[in-house]
Amino acid sequence: MKLDDIDRKILQILTENGRASYVDIGKELNLSRVAVRERVHQLMNNGVIEKFTVVINSEKIGKQVSAFFEVDCEPAFLVQVAQALADNPSVASCYQMTGPSTLHMHVLVDDFIALENFINNELYALDGITRVESNILLRRFKSRNGLKL
Repeated sequence: MKLDDIDRKILQILTENGRASYVDIGKELNLSRVAVRERVHQLMNNGVIEKFTVVINSEKIGKQVSAFFEVDCEPAFLVQVAQALADNPSVASCYQMTGPSTLHMHVLVDDFIALENFINNELYALDGITRVESNILLRRFKSRNGLKL
């Protein structure tokens, strides 16, 4: 789908405030509520907008430790390991990366004891993992949900 300037502006507004009403967006862009609704529905139908959601501050709900992992797997085990990790409630995101069957993973846990338990009892327990490298987040300078258009 080719986006025009109005579509881009609608997406930018929704990225900043997913609860913006069609009326408010229309006022900002000098469009009717109906025109905004139609454009948003078209963006949804074409898969540009995948879903509307809420962003939760993990620290405010007790997830004090944020860690990033690079997990190398034997190629035959990659999908099996990725599915097991994706199903784990401590795993916030899991992606296959370029490299030797590498997964990139973001984990959120309550504390360092929970991180140690995750590593030793859940991650290392999976068959097919050949290397694990981890980095613990110290400070966030920028976190973006959605694209800057």
